[in-house]
Amino acid sequence: MKPIDELMAEHRLIERMVALIEDPAAKINNTDIAFGRTLVDFLRTYADKTHHGKEEDILFRELGKKHLQAEHQEKLDELLGDHTNARTFVKRLRDAIQGGSGPASEIRLCLRELAKLYPAHITREEKFFYFCPGYFTQAEQDAMLEEFWEYDRKMIHEKYDGVVVEWEERRAETGVPSRAVR
Repeated sequence: MKPIDELMAEHRLIERMVALIEDPAAKINNTDIAFGRTLVDFLRTYADKTHHGKEEDILFRELGKKHLQAEHQEKLDELLGDHTNARTFVKRLRDAIQGGSGPASEIRLCLRELAKLYPAHITREEKFFYFCPGYFTQAEQDAMLEEFWEYDRKMIHEKYDGVVVEWEERRAETGVPSRAVR
């Protein structure tokens, strides 16, 4: 198995979730707050922190140590820009649905943009992935895979540590003292 194989398998799950945004058979109202919150959680945790995290913190980091052809460097920069755009729209979506009273027009805009961005990004990224193995030895690819697996093992702890911190901050903002369980 190559590192890109794992990343491409993750793309399939991301595509399935993003397809729900516009799938009339799913009977999801684009302003459904419960779906929006689930989508935000999925895109922030799985698509961004887990998937993009492995790309940026491992694969792209290792590519940065290589002398890339100019066209490959240009594509890499474009993909990183896509990641930034996705984070921006996910944040805007989160802000719009937080508290359940965000403007429907903002929610619909973010959903439309995410539904366009992810499929196009995945297509570009998978074309980019095909040349990546040529920059690495088999040993380097095996080391990246090991690092991917370690990254995945830590992710659940980071996610829920963040959940607790978020709620602690919310409590602090309201002035309600926090009680530690002993």
